[in-house]
Amino acid sequence: MDDLDLRPRLPGNLPQLFADGAAGRVLQTPLPPGDVVWPDPGYPQRQLQLRPAFWVSDEPVGGEVWARLRAEHERSGLWPLLLDESDQPWAAGQVAPEPVEDVGNYAPIAFMSEVWSDWAEQATQEDVDDLAPFGLDCPGPAPRGSAMDDPGAVADRHARALAGRGLSLGLVAVERGADALTAVGWQGALNHNEWTAPLSAVVRSWEERFGARVVGMGFNTLELSVAGPPVTSRHALQVAAEHWAFCPDILFQGPGTLAGYAEEIRGKTWWSFWWD
Repeated sequence: MDDLDLRPRLPGNLPQLFADGAAGRVLQTPLPPGDVVWPDPGYPQRQLQLRPAFWVSDEPVGGEVWARLRAEHERSGLWPLLLDESDQPWAAGQVAPEPVEDVGNYAPIAFMSEVWSDWAEQATQEDVDDLAPFGLDCPGPAPRGSAMDDPGAVADRHARALAGRGLSLGLVAVERGADALTAVGWQGALNHNEWTAPLSAVVRSWEERFGARVVGMGFNTLELSVAGPPVTSRHALQVAAEHWAFCPDILFQGPGTLAGYAEEIRGKTWWSFWWD
């Protein structure tokens, strides 16, 4: 391969997102106007940020654009996100990126067990009843689901539905969608967990077990597509327990019980999370 093959083939300033300058990366889908976003210097940072955190479009995009970019991810190295700017513009840069390498240091079962243990120390009997049939006993990760369709196809359908809300396009340089939370410096779950890398580790596990894909996010929301959701009540209860450890607000600001939430997600091909 000659030197010309190693030159960046990404438009505009997208190569700045990569540590290697995006050597060998290719993107064919035309992009709308946009720009890279640097973390706000006045915002608490997890690391010295030597590169922009992500790229964001100036205007909303359609779901078809997201789908084409997802299909190009392997060649471009850029994972697309639909970004909700209803609360605050992403271009403000109020994000705190962490090293993506840190994601591999966390085990989803350890994260789930720690959340459960911390909650159990101060749980009332009513709290314990809400998490029936598990109560004080963390059940651990649920078994993998059976894919109903190709994960990419499911993600594309969810993106088309989400795009109807008028969301901006984000692009982040990561090998897999789960890592986008950490690379972008997303702060949505800050009141639940100080670090984002453990949450990316959980989403990685969902990618592998349920064909989940990160499709969109807001400043305190996260949207995943799911190709292999739980279809039985028992399996849904186990998955619901994981969701509760990941985002307690989905229960306490939702149906109120684990059993009630489990029925909401049974057979559902997208998971939506919201943190207070």
